[in-house]
Amino acid sequence: MKESRIEISHARCDFCGTCVAVCPADAITLEESAISVDPETCTVCLNCVHICPLGVPEVVK
Repeated sequence: MKESRIEISHARCDFCGTCVAVCPADAITLEESAISVDPETCTVCLNCVHICPLGVPEVVK
C-alpha cells in the first residue's frame, strides 16, 4: 500500500496540461475543466509536483 498520494488543488489549476505531459504512468487526466489523478496508476514519482508552477499537484500522506 502506498503511503503517499497526489491530490489536485482545483482552485489553482489553469488546465495547462504540463503535469499530464510529464507523468510517466499516464495517471493524470485532463478534460475541459477537470483534472484528476488515478491513485491506482500513480507511482507518486513527483514529476507533476516539481513541474507545476502553480503548485496544483500536492503530496498527501
